[in-house]
Amino acid sequence: MLLSACVLSYGQEAPDEYRRVFPAARGFGVLTLAGRAGRLVRVTSLNGEGPGSLREALAAKGPRLVVFEVGGVIDLQMKGITVVEPYLTVAGQTAPSPGITIIKGPIQIRTHDVLLRHIRVRMGDAGRPKASGWEPEVSTWGPDAYNIVVDHCSFSWGVTSNISLSGPRYDGAQGTSHNITISNSIIAEGLADSTQGTGVHSTGSLVDDNCTNIALIGNLFAGNNRWNPYFKANTTGVVVNNVIYNPGIGAIQLDWPSSEWTGRPTPHNARVSVVGNVLQYGPNTNDGLALISGKGDAYLADSLAFDRSGTPAAITAGLIDVLADRPLWPRGLIPIPAVKVLATVLHRAGARPKDRDDVDKRIVGDVSDRKGRLINSQEDVGGYPKPAPSRRRLVVPPDDVDEWLEKMTMEVE
Repeated sequence: MLLSACVLSYGQEAPDEYRRVFPAARGFGVLTLAGRAGRLVRVTSLNGEGPGSLREALAAKGPRLVVFEVGGVIDLQMKGITVVEPYLTVAGQTAPSPGITIIKGPIQIRTHDVLLRHIRVRMGDAGRPKASGWEPEVSTWGPDAYNIVVDHCSFSWGVTSNISLSGPRYDGAQGTSHNITISNSIIAEGLADSTQGTGVHSTGSLVDDNCTNIALIGNLFAGNNRWNPYFKANTTGVVVNNVIYNPGIGAIQLDWPSSEWTGRPTPHNARVSVVGNVLQYGPNTNDGLALISGKGDAYLADSLAFDRSGTPAAITAGLIDVLADRPLWPRGLIPIPAVKVLATVLHRAGARPKDRDDVDKRIVGDVSDRKGRLINSQEDVGGYPKPAPSRRRLVVPPDDVDEWLEKMTMEVE
């Protein structure tokens, strides 16, 4: 299988237009083939493991493009997936309606050059009792987690967080996740008083200590109490054109607890470019909440914040050092004006904007109607999805896979 526009092998240099993981990709880590020039692996089963399963496809060795001949729910039955084989593209747009929804399990990416698109992950409490220690999330981990792009996905009902970027805390920038983009996704309804052993949580997205070159672009954060997102010590990144709806105690947060650095050199603040975002209070939002708070260094431009009455709210609070210039910026990224962000994100975000499941429809509707609430369990909002399975045989052209994938993408975006 070869790229239609230009024949490349792994490691070759080429102009950006040929190397982007998909044509519209902008951010950090986007100049990768991922698995696009590898062998075709078909997912033919909705089972959590075994022949034809997604788990088997993710574990396969070598560059691979994973496509789906089934649609429906994959129940991991509390057995998480760890991705360790690099050069991987997961093309969820190839699944027949209703698409692919993964439930009851975490996913962790510990490798590089990965593209994940058009997948829903709805972890939930799996029926476990409160404070039982069940803490699923989608995450990246460690020094090999780089050149990762997550685009047009839906993450909800995470217990630790919905999606986190992490690794060893004290090993420096090359010792943990770096060069990662999360774009056009719905990151929503992190569970609050649930199965985690650390008390009430409900968080959107964590960028852990020393993670660098992290881009969050065009996402909808909805119904997460805090971490929408949260950048910790020595981190760098951009937060661009996101909508943050109904946070409780924190929207965009930059901070690091001094207790985590006792006996070690004092770390640097997060350095983040925050451009064109919109904060909209909801039923659970604390009065006076600012768009960005905590302790960190931020370049700020063209962002909006509104309380429940529609009155402008504060943009910053706490010890935010406002920078005169952007500390970093992805090449080729052009933000849209903040006044257009709400409508654009509600129209475009999530796994399958043209084929949304009931959960994404409800979340987007709640943002539009200024409704919704923080939740403790997926059972608070109707439980795990149960769509009827579907199946179709894919005919993949041998020479024009890029164009074929783009056509499949247009069907769901």
